[in-house]
Amino acid sequence: MGCQEELLVEKVCDIYDKILKLENLKPSMHVNTLFTQLVLTCMPSCPIDISKLTKRVQEIRSKLITLCGEAEGLLESHYSVLIGSYDNPINHLSLFPYYSNYLKLSHLEFTMLTKHCTQVPNQVAFIGSGPLPLTSIVLASNHLKTTTFHNYDLDPLANSKGLHLVSSHPDLSNRMFFHTADIMEVTNSLKNYEVVFLAALVGMSKEQKARVIDHLAKHMSPGAFLVLRSAHGARAFLYPVIDPFDLQYFEVLSVFHPTDEVINSVVIARKHPTPIHSSNSGPASIILPRKCSEIQGFSLFNHTNEIEDLAIDEKLS
Repeated sequence: MGCQEELLVEKVCDIYDKILKLENLKPSMHVNTLFTQLVLTCMPSCPIDISKLTKRVQEIRSKLITLCGEAEGLLESHYSVLIGSYDNPINHLSLFPYYSNYLKLSHLEFTMLTKHCTQVPNQVAFIGSGPLPLTSIVLASNHLKTTTFHNYDLDPLANSKGLHLVSSHPDLSNRMFFHTADIMEVTNSLKNYEVVFLAALVGMSKEQKARVIDHLAKHMSPGAFLVLRSAHGARAFLYPVIDPFDLQYFEVLSVFHPTDEVINSVVIARKHPTPIHSSNSGPASIILPRKCSEIQGFSLFNHTNEIEDLAIDEKLS
């Protein structure tokens, strides 16, 4: 590991130690400052290989992702209540400090998706919508203006807060639905959605994420699209990383790693209609074809027209 990577890991571990000393992770000036420092530390492009970190740092990364998820949930819950206190909550979404990031991330996901999904979907599912379902709201308001959105979350209070935000809106109240459920127990309903979005923090570990993806592969309709949020480089200290090999029942279509303030990478995949059997390995072996648009190292919002199809690396073929 080079000097740059060592300095980054040292700084991340230092911030982690400070976060552990916090009394709680509820939004406050001190809490916000520490997590802002963490994000700014992990944001610059750094050729760090998370898989080669020491066991101690790997454990810190795992715990840090959990802490980030808890803090993010508390922040969203706080602002959902604040925004929901207005007569027309949808007009006050910009109060959320990271609203502009959601605008950019939603635009990124929509742009990538429409390269492959040529028809406007009738029904979309968002898994892990939380108390402030900004992605669903932004997509429904700005991009998919006739689509019905089904938001899934384990927490009934989160769903109640999300529903309150849209209940007074004449259009969104008719197109956004909230379901309190463990997605691992949702089966037949998944066949209704042409597109499924999986939030970054659904499945906090690699193993949990893989189980969720396998469940979706089993129950989504053939040809349906899966939009996943991942992380790349040092940003993997903030969010779980999607391993393309965990998408073995999907055709990977596009991968994009932002280099600006949008933290999450985006993966677009499609459940393949029919598996292709390998003639070399016997009839029981299955090969699922993959194509990937892999674009790294630039901001989509400065180069919207530069997305092009590239051959996927041999390691994914």
